[in-house]
Amino acid sequence: MTKQKKLAGKCLCGAVHYDVDDDFEYAMNCHCSNCRRSTGSPFKSFAGIRKEHLKQVKGQENILKYGDELNYDIHCGTCGSLLYSVVRDGEYAHVTMGTLVDEPSIKPNAHIFVGSKAPWFEITDDLPQFEELPD
Repeated sequence: MTKQKKLAGKCLCGAVHYDVDDDFEYAMNCHCSNCRRSTGSPFKSFAGIRKEHLKQVKGQENILKYGDELNYDIHCGTCGSLLYSVVRDGEYAHVTMGTLVDEPSIKPNAHIFVGSKAPWFEITDDLPQFEELPD
């Protein structure tokens, strides 16, 4: 059995660090209004993995949790960076790919929630586009 590669991630100011296994199950670009607002960008590139494969390694005291008990976003309380979202009733983490220090083996393969994308943004790649979340 081979040991799983670990990836490092951190916030803008460096107060919060995490490690995550490079074993993501999926990766997408989400254009929903919540992802746009939480990132300040036209979309959020994220990679999904079971939550137990992600571990906070520095700055636990700086964590800002926004949401409910099962589905929430983890931000740095100092700089505000969105590090990841806990989704699917607490089972998965959607790691914001822009916070990864190391390069993951996965890349986004689709655009989701393009039905609510920013009207001023044009998608120019050839990835599949879905109005909402694909089945």
